[in-house]
Amino acid sequence: MKTLKTLVAALALSAATAGSALAAPETYGLDAGHTFPRFSYSHFGFSKQLSRFDKTTGTIVLDRAARTGSVDITIDTTSVSTGLPLFNEHIQGEDFLNTAKYPTATFKSTRVVFDGDKPVAVDGNLTIKGVTRPVTLTITSFLAMPHPMTKKDAIGANATVTVKRSDFNAGKYAPNVGDDVTIDIAVEAVKQ
Repeated sequence: MKTLKTLVAALALSAATAGSALAAPETYGLDAGHTFPRFSYSHFGFSKQLSRFDKTTGTIVLDRAARTGSVDITIDTTSVSTGLPLFNEHIQGEDFLNTAKYPTATFKSTRVVFDGDKPVAVDGNLTIKGVTRPVTLTITSFLAMPHPMTKKDAIGANATVTVKRSDFNAGKYAPNVGDDVTIDIAVEAVKQ
């Protein structure tokens, strides 16, 4: 009987180990042509202004079976696009992004939260103007499948978070120009 219990325990341990061996992390490189962080804020209460960044790089690592992952994104803040060149320069100035001194903003995850095999949130550190704050990106959509055009495995997601720009030393004209800034990021990435 003791031998049977030992054998069952060994088989259970072996099955658990084999299950974890099947879980394999997959690395995806961001598709720069389809990854655009956008930001919006209230302009004196008259309207919600919406702008974006045109250049973003990074990688996403996911192991959906093990429910783990990581996200590492770098945004070229000099690529801000407001729709007006003069305003692009204004946003890049010292009072806001100060891109002459801080040409990038970064997000580095500390934890990816899953519901089943789908990521639903990403905790991490957002750095803007040299200031780092913890944030949680809420994932509002996620899809993993072969890309219909390239036939390579790909993922896509939309995520959002609201931050206070004054927390990043960019609070000029607050509260008239809204201190709360909503960051939405549309991400597409291809398996490497």
